[in-house]
Amino acid sequence: MRIFRGVAEGGPSDVELLAAHVAGDPHAFATLLGRHYDHLWHVATRTSYTREDAADALQEALLSAHRNAGSFRRHAAVRSWLHTIVVNACLDRIRRNKARPAVSLSADEDDEPRDARDRVAELEMSLVVDRALAQLPPDQRTAIVAVDLEGHSTSEAARLLGVPEGTVKSRCARGRKKLAASLEYFRDEGNRS
Repeated sequence: MRIFRGVAEGGPSDVELLAAHVAGDPHAFATLLGRHYDHLWHVATRTSYTREDAADALQEALLSAHRNAGSFRRHAAVRSWLHTIVVNACLDRIRRNKARPAVSLSADEDDEPRDARDRVAELEMSLVVDRALAQLPPDQRTAIVAVDLEGHSTSEAARLLGVPEGTVKSRCARGRKKLAASLEYFRDEGNRS
C-alpha cells in the first residue's frame, strides 16, 4: 500500500480515519497507526535515551492520541499531530527520569529493523549516530531529529516543538557542533565503508 500525503491508494485519508475513530469505528485508529507506526517509533527512539523509554513514551503518546482524537484540529496534518504527541511524551518521560533516574535492565539496546533486510553497515552507522544523539541535551536532540532526520523545515519544527524558529536554529547549531565532535572519527576516509 502506498501512502501519499496521508491518503492510502484507494483508501480513506488520515483525517477521515481519525473522524471515523471519533465516530466509533473500532478499526479506524488501528488503520491510521498502521500507516504511521514506523515513523512514530523512529521519532521516539531518536528522541529518547533508551529503547524502553521510547517504547513507554510511544505507548503513552498513542493512548493519548486515541483518547484525545476528538480534539484534533484540521490546521495540521494528522501525521504532524501524532509526531508532536510522541515528541511531547518523550520529553515528559525525560523530565520524569531526571527526577527519578532508572537503570535499563535490558541487555539488548540495539534497534531491530521491522523487516528482514540485511543492512548491517546502515544499522551500525544508525547505532553510532543514535549514541551520539543520546549524548545531546533533550532540546537539542529533538530539534535535530525534527530538522535533520525527519526533514521538517525550521518553521515546521518550531511549530511541532512549540518554540520560536530562532530557538530551533540555535538548538540545531549547538547540537550539530556537538555531533561533529562526537563523530569526528568518521571524517577520516579510511573509516568510511
